[in-house]
Amino acid sequence: WAVRPVPRRCMRPGRSLSGLSDSPSPRTFIRCSPQHATNTCRSSHLLPGRSSRLFRRLLSHLPWRPCWLAFRGAPSRRMPFDCQPTLRGKLLELRPLRREDFDELFTVAADPLIWEQHPASNRYQPAVFRTFFDEALDSGGALIALDKESGRVIGSSRFHAYDSGTSQVEIGWTFLARSHWGGRYNAEMKRLMLEHAFRFVDRVVFVVGIHNRRSQRAIEKIGGVRVGSRPDANGHESFVYEITAAIFAHR
Repeated sequence: WAVRPVPRRCMRPGRSLSGLSDSPSPRTFIRCSPQHATNTCRSSHLLPGRSSRLFRRLLSHLPWRPCWLAFRGAPSRRMPFDCQPTLRGKLLELRPLRREDFDELFTVAADPLIWEQHPASNRYQPAVFRTFFDEALDSGGALIALDKESGRVIGSSRFHAYDSGTSQVEIGWTFLARSHWGGRYNAEMKRLMLEHAFRFVDRVVFVVGIHNRRSQRAIEKIGGVRVGSRPDANGHESFVYEITAAIFAHR
């Protein structure tokens, strides 16, 4: 058996590292040569009891997986969540945030009007934004948005609080340059992130400040439904919106 460690990216203490996949993803599995795949990976007669529940349960707790699992048919959403993918649409590209992105991203964030309805209305200030940026890097889920035509940085967003037990993840901390307001860019950003998220989870949540009507309307336009309220990560009272995989599939 060819093996490779299961990626631990974006996993938190207490999270399961289990998950079988039906797709031969290079992020998860060693590539098998066609000959090896034929002679070894698919040699079911060499794998007694592989279809039993006990055998599969034991495999789910291993820190590695046999490469023949790359060719089997379990749902891909049981794979560990990839919190920092690269996603490309017609208007923009999302990629993992890097430390050297600070200056360009702050050029966007330094506009006070972006934050006027946000609970952190002083985030346009250099020191405040530096804290926000460092937290984004540490989160392991931050993405920077680039205008696809010009290649210019236009904002950022973040995956947060992935929970395999409840099959959900949060999308938040999103902001865009005012030059790209109007719906098209935000809609594509959220669509790309939602399409990615629903490969792994059944529900995506958004936590929006109770006075941030602009962001509330933006979430409602893409199908978000208000389901309650709770304090956000900084203790500000906020509304909770959700979009389920079923609702997203029918939009």
